[in-house]
Amino acid sequence: MTQTQTETATPEDQEIPVTTGATVWFTGLPSAGKTTIAYELAGRLREEGHLVEVLDGDEIREFISAGLGFSREDRHTNVQRIGFLAELLARNGVKALVPVIAPYADSREAVRKRHQESGAAYLEVHVATPVEVCSVRDVKGLYAKQAAGELTGLTGVDDPYEAPETPDLRIESQDQTVQESAAALHALLTERGLA
Repeated sequence: MTQTQTETATPEDQEIPVTTGATVWFTGLPSAGKTTIAYELAGRLREEGHLVEVLDGDEIREFISAGLGFSREDRHTNVQRIGFLAELLARNGVKALVPVIAPYADSREAVRKRHQESGAAYLEVHVATPVEVCSVRDVKGLYAKQAAGELTGLTGVDDPYEAPETPDLRIESQDQTVQESAAALHALLTERGLA
């Protein structure tokens, strides 16, 4: 007869996921490396048994913020929607990794405040890659389009980016590997009791 978990398995036999939630908000210029670092960290956290979701800015724009443009008001609305979703996940034991440009300090501060009010952990990570490096990486071709006059309002070029003054962690991705960046962030999570 086969043993089923409901009949005789003991708690020691079962994998119990780690349930301490938190939001890790990655901000930085387009092509800074936010999403790449977030996915690297997500893999590491999942291997350790954490519940993890990556709330990618491009996917959110497509599925949750479709119809919003890139005005300051629309960008603020988009960031608040993502912040609400991240806080909801964090409150329910999920590590919400959020690689989103979020160019305005007041929008990011409103998200931080939402987390503080609910008691959900929140860390802001500034992926501080210089615009010169981002424009060479140009993952989505945005800098090339802007240079060719096909695109306006590119964050950090002809639209403002307000860099965080006191992030929980500043990563200069041009000076380290993706793995080193993720490891530095993992170390911070561990120090804060979140990993």
